[in-house]
Amino acid sequence: MRIPITKYGLPQVAVYPGLCALIMAAFAAGAVKIPALWVVVAIFGIILIWALSFFRDPKRDIPTDEKLLLSPADGTVSDIEDVDEPSFIGGKAKRIGIFLSVFNVHINRTPCKVRIESITYRPGKFINAMNKNCGKVNESNDIAMTRLPAPSEKLLVRQISGAIARRIVCDAERGQEFTGGAIFGMIKFGSRTELYLPAGSQAKIKIKIGDKVNAGITVLAQYE
Repeated sequence: MRIPITKYGLPQVAVYPGLCALIMAAFAAGAVKIPALWVVVAIFGIILIWALSFFRDPKRDIPTDEKLLLSPADGTVSDIEDVDEPSFIGGKAKRIGIFLSVFNVHINRTPCKVRIESITYRPGKFINAMNKNCGKVNESNDIAMTRLPAPSEKLLVRQISGAIARRIVCDAERGQEFTGGAIFGMIKFGSRTELYLPAGSQAKIKIKIGDKVNAGITVLAQYE
């Protein structure tokens, strides 16, 4: 049986919910005649539910069309801009920024079938991830990749910590190959994920600012 909780939630999923349950049981046992303590029980119950919800890993039916670039994250499209990306793309790039609230699934997925070229972690600040410029100063992790189907062009997924997020998780390794929509990591709590493609890419953008997207399902761009 598939458990719909990500492995990246350990020890939070295993330890924290169990601790909450024990505290709830302890309060409940001594709160039979003291109604005020039930408020504490209710608060811990809400925290328990939220913790399990945050680390959820819902089953996704990934599209198999190799012409598609899929969303690398759940959330809301916050910006679509032309920017300079000299570190890997090597010049002008199209950036699609996705903001993840604390209520979104935080698992990151590959946009298509790719080979990982490099992983670059950068320490930094923790300003609000809704700020489209936070990627310049916040803690971040760049996953540079090359599309395996034609056209074989460079892509970059950037995981960015936010004001609440304090840990980036990435399982990908240099030289590793992934199918489209494959899980490679997550950002714990509110954050931002960006997808970069070359400015001259033949892929046509299929979303707009404000759209809600789901990792591995929503089509961000399509090669004509």
